Amino acid sequence: DRGSLVVLPVVVEDQVLGVIELMSFTPFTSVHRDFLEQLMETVGVNLSTIVANARTDELLDESQRLAGELRSRTEELQVQQEELQRSNAELEEKAALLVTQNRDIEAKNLQIEQARQELEDRAQQLALASKYKSEFLANMSHELRTPLNSLLILAQLLAQNPTRNLTAKQVEYAGIIHSAGSDLLQLINDILDLSKVEAGKMDLNPERVPLRRLLDYVEATFRPLTSQKGLAFTVSTAAGVPVDLVTDDSRLRQVLRNLLSNAVKFTEQGAVELRIEPAADDELPVSVRRGGPVVAFRVTDTGIGIAAENLEAIFGAFQQADGTTNRKYGGTGLGLSISREIAYLLGGALTVTSTTGEGSTFTLHLPVTRDDFTEQPASETPPAGAPPALPGPAPVRGPALLAPGNPAARPTRRLLVIEERPRGLLAVVAENAVTQLAADGGHGERTDIELIAVVGPQEAAAALAAQPFHCVVLDVDMADGDALRFLAAMDGDEALRTVPVLAHNNRRLHADEEGTLQELARRRPMELLSSLDELRERIALHLSAEQPGDVVPLVRGDHWAPAPQAIDTTLHGRTVLVVDDDARNLYALSGILELHGMTVLHAENGRKGIETLLANPAVALVLMDVMMPEMDGYTATARIRELPQYADLPIIAVTAKAMPGDREKSLASGASDYVTKPVDADELIACVGRWLNDG
Repeated sequence: DRGSLVVLPVVVEDQVLGVIELMSFTPFTSVHRDFLEQLMETVGVNLSTIVANARTDELLDESQRLAGELRSRTEELQVQQEELQRSNAELEEKAALLVTQNRDIEAKNLQIEQARQELEDRAQQLALASKYKSEFLANMSHELRTPLNSLLILAQLLAQNPTRNLTAKQVEYAGIIHSAGSDLLQLINDILDLSKVEAGKMDLNPERVPLRRLLDYVEATFRPLTSQKGLAFTVSTAAGVPVDLVTDDSRLRQVLRNLLSNAVKFTEQGAVELRIEPAADDELPVSVRRGGPVVAFRVTDTGIGIAAENLEAIFGAFQQADGTTNRKYGGTGLGLSISREIAYLLGGALTVTSTTGEGSTFTLHLPVTRDDFTEQPASETPPAGAPPALPGPAPVRGPALLAPGNPAARPTRRLLVIEERPRGLLAVVAENAVTQLAADGGHGERTDIELIAVVGPQEAAAALAAQPFHCVVLDVDMADGDALRFLAAMDGDEALRTVPVLAHNNRRLHADEEGTLQELARRRPMELLSSLDELRERIALHLSAEQPGDVVPLVRGDHWAPAPQAIDTTLHGRTVLVVDDDARNLYALSGILELHGMTVLHAENGRKGIETLLANPAVALVLMDVMMPEMDGYTATARIRELPQYADLPIIAVTAKAMPGDREKSLASGASDYVTKPVDADELIACVGRWLNDG
């Protein structure tokens, strides 16, 4: 049998939702088909409802999910909004704080501007005060030096006793006056040095400084002082110390001079030592300029020492370890302050260690050279092949001092000094002359000089018998007429009659002594000198001469007479105009010039000086004071230079002003030369002679 198959589509709104397939083993009747067709509509509606419901459920789920997400997003937005609100509040607070800070900054800027303006005003006031201080110091220097000038000149003239009418005690008084005046001058110079350092006006003159010359200077300067106090004195150098330094020689000497002077002053017994050695890096103070080797100058003494609390205070101006009014040791307390400042200017540092009652050690650390220093030509050149280390001080053999050199290669000249006591004043003067001569290189070929100091005629006779001498220095004031008997013995020996004798006397000689010396001076080379400075110069002159007879004596034959000072006869009869408002200076300067046979004219200010000059055509030179009333020396000099007939007239500015720029100002006004008060008599005459004789 065949079955029947009916396929009925489920259609809803013209959309087929599905197909129903029915199969029957019997044929479907029409009633069946109608029923099925009607049933399909119901099935379609139901099926569409089911699909719609399913879709509705899906959409509901999606809606619920989206609603959840929306709620979550809403919550997040609320949180963010709250954070934003807090941020806005914080920003508002910060903005308000910034406004407040801006107001504070503006107020502080105003205060800073006011403070800056005040600082500028104070800086101007300080600069003006510094200028006033410098001018005050310069003017006070003038006011102090003006009376000091006449005091020193007249004391020097009295001490030289040219007319031989003063007693030995009076000459001693004059020397004490000169010494006290020199101490006062040193105080003035210290105050000016301190002012220059504070104002940054201290000039440095770097040069190559041989340490050998420096050691000789220290030996010659401080050996007599330590010997006088009975102190041991040593100057030593360690291995590796360089031959020379590049520094300011005069300033370095000033520091060492101050340190050693203090060491001697504050040491009653024991020793003073200067030790020069390479400085270790770990000991260098922070202020020392590095970049090269550094030398340590250590000045050690066994004196009173310094308390720990005073180690820094002593470097302050006008400060001393003992500041009480009844202190034992004098002084102004300026030396160490100036020395520390100079050490800093030289690129070094000055430090101290000390124990009360045991002594002190002052150490000057100094660079061997400085890049910002311009080296000057060496004043002494070490021989080729010389080792880099500096040898120790010149050797001393008994009473003899041998100047540096090579005896095998150069001639040796011997100087004999005869005194009453070991290492007396004349030996010290001779050592100074020999040291200076060795430092300067002598005149021409370098020569070794051997200095032998003996006590009394017997030792002198033994020395003269043992070896030849180039020159003899004799103390005429030895007791019991020993000096005259010794001179007579020398005169009786043919071999010794040609040896020059420089005889020094410090007292007024009796008539018979003068007669004997005069008779000896006619027969042999002999000079009588009462000035130690002149004695030192004559020693250097005799030792520099090729032959003993090459030195022209101060006086000859019949014209021999004891003279304290060499008179420059070339100045005799020349006319000098002295322009100065201080009567004491006029008197003192006139005394110096008239002693050399010069005619002196006076004027009390620049205007009268010009009038006096015009009225006296014979004036050959003018000594012009700078600070005078009505018309000062600068103006007067410039006015004189405007007159054609005086374009070449020598005008020497004589002033007590010693501040930076004074020399340049004097020369710029037309002065030929410059002399600072207090005037040294010998230096003044040398300056006058230079312009009158060489002009």
